Amino acid sequence: MRDIIIAGNWKMNKDLNEVKAFCKAVARAFEGRVMGKVVPILAPSHPFLTFMLRELGGGPIKIAAQDASSHTEGAFTGDVSAKMLSSLGVQYCIVGHSERRAYHNESNEIIRDKVLEVMDNGMKPILCIGETLEQRDSGITDQVILEQLEGCLRGITLYTGKELMVAYEPVWAIGTGRNASGDQAQEVHRLIRKWLKDSFSQDLADQISILYGGSVKPQNLAELLAQPDIDGGLIGGASLDAESFLKMVDIAINY
Repeated sequence: MRDIIIAGNWKMNKDLNEVKAFCKAVARAFEGRVMGKVVPILAPSHPFLTFMLRELGGGPIKIAAQDASSHTEGAFTGDVSAKMLSSLGVQYCIVGHSERRAYHNESNEIIRDKVLEVMDNGMKPILCIGETLEQRDSGITDQVILEQLEGCLRGITLYTGKELMVAYEPVWAIGTGRNASGDQAQEVHRLIRKWLKDSFSQDLADQISILYGGSVKPQNLAELLAQPDIDGGLIGGASLDAESFLKMVDIAINY
């Protein structure tokens, strides 16, 4: 049975005081809570990873990094390596987010190198893929998704399906207030799982959690979770508010 993942990507938001307030609110709310198969994850900016690991470590909330370098070490000013993140105790790392692709010109090849670095250092990548509005309107969504999967996972060996997660994030639905309907999202999630089956095995494809990311919020989470191939959300703005994040965790627990 696949886990249901409620993963909050905070992007470049919150200062230390805001992070402290959020952690205090959710730590209190999670006391004694039975999670079942739900895994809550939070991905703050790099400066706050150590604080959040200290405040929330040992509880049900797992901590993720928002990115890692494609390089192991060296003269790469400003970069943070997967080895550094792993040494802190970080368990997950977002890789290939559409904003990294768009603003930092990250190719499938660079993202593949990042996936390898993250896995080699004992963390689980959350591999992001997705099409732009122009690509969707041109009818090439499937082509784009398959090219990204093939490029980002070329030559990478997966054994159990628990080594990584995939997040489908239609770029046209990120931060826009627009979101794919449950049926639209399911169509692409089905394509992703079929590719995983054809490229690896049915058993492996059945074990990989595939998340939807694109204006996920409490109001549409249940519709998304009702789809057979959607296993949770990679959530931006709606995860910044503690009450909203907790509400989405509750929806997943009670689903």
